[in-house]
Order: sequence, then structure tokens, then C-alpha cells
Amino acid sequence: MRILVVGGGYVGMYTALRLQRKLKQRLRSGEAEIVVVTPDPYMTYQPFLPEAAAGSISPRHVVVPLRRVLAHCTIVVGEARRIDHSERTATVTTLATGEDGTGAVEIPYDELVLAPGSVSRTLPVPGLAEHGVGFKTIEEAIGLRNHVIEQMDIASATRDPAIRDAALTFVFVGGGYAGVEALAELEDMARYTSRYYHNIKAEDLKWILVEATGRILPEVGESMGRYAVGELRGRNIDVRLDTRLESCEDRIAVLSDGSRFPTRTLVWTAGVKPAPLLAATDLPLDARGRLVCTARLTVEGTEHAWAAGDAAAVPDLTAAEPGRETAPNAQHAVRQAKVLADNLVAAIDGRPLKEYRHSYVGSVASLGLHKGVAHVYGRRLKGYPAWLMHRTYHLSRVPTFNRKARVLAEWTLAGLFKREIVSLGSLEHPRAEFEIAAGRRPRPDDGDCQ
Repeated sequence: MRILVVGGGYVGMYTALRLQRKLKQRLRSGEAEIVVVTPDPYMTYQPFLPEAAAGSISPRHVVVPLRRVLAHCTIVVGEARRIDHSERTATVTTLATGEDGTGAVEIPYDELVLAPGSVSRTLPVPGLAEHGVGFKTIEEAIGLRNHVIEQMDIASATRDPAIRDAALTFVFVGGGYAGVEALAELEDMARYTSRYYHNIKAEDLKWILVEATGRILPEVGESMGRYAVGELRGRNIDVRLDTRLESCEDRIAVLSDGSRFPTRTLVWTAGVKPAPLLAATDLPLDARGRLVCTARLTVEGTEHAWAAGDAAAVPDLTAAEPGRETAPNAQHAVRQAKVLADNLVAAIDGRPLKEYRHSYVGSVASLGLHKGVAHVYGRRLKGYPAWLMHRTYHLSRVPTFNRKARVLAEWTLAGLFKREIVSLGSLEHPRAEFEIAAGRRPRPDDGDCQ
């Protein structure tokens, strides 16, 4: 029996990990096999991305190596291009597909767990594809950190006031967790870094948060959202509510309120959408492109297919209003993975399945070093207590004791020593130096975030 897990994020990793424990004897005897197909050989703990961007945590401690954690599973680094569940096969391209010329691989399976997650939801904003950058991966987080420091270097060296102003203007679109936490942490880092530049002051940097609705951080409640706006504005961050990005062509951010900001940094965090893979399956999807699931985390009307997380529309049995679905967040994803794995094993053994029920306990958000907001079990916290709760909660949730110890050690050292303010932008073009030495022209750097 082969169990195919598509996706190596929260749901994919935690489901495979629990299946690995539950089916230990069957895996050893060869009676069962777990195959995990994932684009990256690691799981990214996304709540730590803002701190990685700010330099508070090393990038390698934000990711969990799947081959180490899932030692009894087969890890296939590649992308599922199509799922034909009627035939129980998945079409997968791997890193070797283009090298050996054999084309995509067909992987047959008996049980399917679909957990491809989500991708950034972009809009047809002129110039966005050319000049924007997301904030969903560790590569984007570290690239953005390098880019911000690089822009400060440009501003410090240029004699052109227009280039200086554009370099020191940072526009973030989206007032959810990703946008607010990324902006707050990077603003904190850049303000600290400015003390090492002889001609840049903290007030020279212009940070702009653009949100299409009338509030930010809706998960922490309206009052805490208002506090977060006040906290950000108190740090001279320009928060634009009920405002949309209309265009960013020619590196000029044009907002719906008529404002125009020349900028070399545009970060897009305005929501997510289900992974494109779902459209290439023969499984039922809802109007938003997510898999239609039951409370038992099976795909509606389909046998031997399971799903959870961002890609699944799971009924929320704890909601007061009928018809509501669970929010696409990490809290639900991790808990759904546990129920999914238990139900899958129960189905194999012929036992009854359980329904997923979990009341949302609340949310925590960081607003930079020693600052935050939280709404947990009905209690509202702000400032240092909320920031401490944010760190404590996520330290308890990051997978493996190894990662917990390393993150805690880094936080401790960061409290004893000064911040690192080094940009390693050259990592993005590691062959540039060698190409120069070999007499070839290096790859041009246009200064965009990409």
C-alpha cells in the first residue's frame, strides 16, 4: 500500500510524520510506503520569516529538513503537475526531469493526501509582476533583508536626490500577518542599521503600509487592530487604510487616494490563493478553487482522497453560523494534520472516522522587537507581554527539539550582542565574481527586489 502525500508544508509534513509513527511496523515490513512529493526538501515555519528577515533568527533555523524528520518516508523533490484520481496516479516532474530527458514521472498510489498549500494571490496591477516581491518563502525573506540594506547603501552613496528618496521608500501592500509583521521587523532593523550610516537618519526612511480594508490584523480583533495602527504610526510609518495599489510601473507606486511614491521596494502580501495544482485534478473544487472536504478531512464524494490546510474547504463544526469553514491558518493546519493522519489509518484498519473540531483560541502578532498585539482566549494583550507571548507560542510550535533549542539560543545571543547589519546580496548571483575573473560580463543588477 502506497500513501502519496503531495506537499511538504504544515499539513504535508505533520501528516507524514504522524503516519510514520502510526504505521511504523508496516513501513519496516514493506507492507506500507509513504511518498512525499514536495518542491523543496524542507518545511518552512512561516511565522518566523519576519524575524529571519530582520536577522533575529538564522535562515537555516526557520526551515525543517524533511529527510531528517521523515526518515522512514520517501522524499521526492519535485512538483505534482496533474492528479488523475480515477486512475490513482500523479504526474510529477523532478529536478532530474530536464536533465535525463525522460519526462515526467507517473507515481501510482492507493491513498492520496493533498496538501499543496497556497501561493500569493496577485492582481493585474500594472508593473506588479516586474517590480513586486512576495513574502511567503525563506528566499524572499532573506532577499528582502539584503535588498533593504542594499538600498540604504545606494542612498548613502548616490548624489541624485530622486534616487535617494526612492531607495529609502519601502511600500508594503497587505495589512494581514505577513505584511504587518514583515514591515514592523524590517523597519526596526533598518532604523537600527541607520546609526551606522553617516548621512542617513532613521527619519529619512519612509515606510508605507497599504491596506484595502478599514483595518489591519483582523485576526486579533478590532481594538487590537486599532492599537497596532497607532503603534505603527507612532513609529512614523504611513498606514493607508481603505486604499489600494493602482499601479507600480516605472518604480512609482500609485495609490487609489491619488498618492504617488517613487520606490525601489514593493512588497506584496495581499492574500493567498490555492495552489494551481488543484485545477489539474479530477477532484471537486469550490468557487474559490479549494478542495471540497468533509469534517472528517476526506474529499467530498471521493474515496481514498484526503485534504487539509490552505487548499481545503473544511467545515467549521465549532462555528455558531452553519456553513462556515475553518480559516486557512497554521493553527488549523497543524491540528487538521493530526486528525487526517489518524482517520487515514482508521480507514485502512476499517475503524470509524472522527470529525475535526477545534475552536480558534486566538492570535498573536509581532510589531518588532519587544512590541506586539495578542487576542488569546478572550484576553487582549499589547506591547511587551504580547511580544513575549508571540515568541513563547511560536517557540512551542516550531517542529523538533533541535529547532526549538537553536532558535532559543539565537534569541538569547541576540539579547547579549548587537544586531548583524550585513547584506549578503551577492548570494543571489554566486558566479558573478568568477565570471568577472574569467573575462565575462557579470549579470546586471537592476536593484529590484526580484
